[in-house]
Amino acid sequence: MLGVLNVTPDSFSDGGKYLSVEAAVTRARELVAAGADVIDVGGESTRPGATAVPHHEELARVLPVIEALTSEGIAVSIDTIHSATAAAAVEAGAAYINDVSGGLNDPDMLAVAARAATAFGTRFIIGHWRGIPDPSHERSQYQDVVRDVRDALAARAAEAIAAGIDETHIIVDPGLGFDKTGEQCWELLRGLGELAELGYPVLIGASRKRMLGEVLSALPGGASSAADRDGATAVVSALASRAGAWGVRVHDVPGTVAAIAIERAWAGPQRGDQITLTGLEVFAHHGVFDFERAQGQRFLIDVEVSVDLRAAAAGDDLSNTVHYGELADAIVAAVAADPVDLIETVAERVAQLTLGFSGVRRARVTVHKPDAPIAAPFEDVSVTVERVRGAK
Repeated sequence: MLGVLNVTPDSFSDGGKYLSVEAAVTRARELVAAGADVIDVGGESTRPGATAVPHHEELARVLPVIEALTSEGIAVSIDTIHSATAAAAVEAGAAYINDVSGGLNDPDMLAVAARAATAFGTRFIIGHWRGIPDPSHERSQYQDVVRDVRDALAARAAEAIAAGIDETHIIVDPGLGFDKTGEQCWELLRGLGELAELGYPVLIGASRKRMLGEVLSALPGGASSAADRDGATAVVSALASRAGAWGVRVHDVPGTVAAIAIERAWAGPQRGDQITLTGLEVFAHHGVFDFERAQGQRFLIDVEVSVDLRAAAAGDDLSNTVHYGELADAIVAAVAADPVDLIETVAERVAQLTLGFSGVRRARVTVHKPDAPIAAPFEDVSVTVERVRGAK
């Protein structure tokens, strides 16, 4: 879950509330304490009619906040359409670049995102847009909004890959409210499964948007302000989670956390369809002792993922399931990456990577260390973690 932190004077729902570094950091801590996994920091509003912000001013707004948050170990996303801001934010520790234009606004963005992905593992969120949102909807013409947005995101992702961004670092966002009418936004949500067929994690950002206000305003005593839409945002977030969204971007984190918890309680503990990969062998240099880091040793990885396999079985289509060869390759690369002390850390790394695969709702990961430096005879030592998409 991405918690929204706008350090701007003119954002549509909370502009001016978190302009000082102190206020922004305090707000971010509140969002994390409430259950946000990532803080999405933005220094320029992209609402309809917003005024463009000079580059130096955007940087002045976001960098001190990002530096303060990352120094506390808080995961940060930079919400920007400018490559120079993205580059500076990554250097300051941002783990995500959230570009609502998908790299269309700034021709240098893909190159910056590629360097960041290679050097730091930064993930790139590709939003769908046709420009700064037009309140008159002159650009909201689609033959089939789900198909058209899906195809546009596929094209942007292909360009990102061609620029050097590994596909495992790409997340897509249908851009609700960006040159789309309210009904078109609802169509996109109903078609979330089709968007997920692209094979990339899908981020949904419906928080406090006009599409919700249009529905609520028709009710007796209908909501009049953006903040009045938090309850509706929480409902959309829970439904998006059920439909397989990788994540949601929200202003009101506590309400959304509660809604998703209720949805999961309703769904029950059953795991559903499973894909299991066992005994994946990786040679890596993890361990507390210096000789383990120097010499390296074998690790065996078991992964069990929960994913709805009905579409794959019905259509005999690889794109509707998890490609276990690609999953295995990604796990090997993740386990063999930079050394850490604990296999608990390795297990968490693999779990989070696995949850990034489209359609995966739950991941159960066991890391075995059969050659661990234990004096007494033993057969195996292992750590198992189980993680659910969107959970803290």
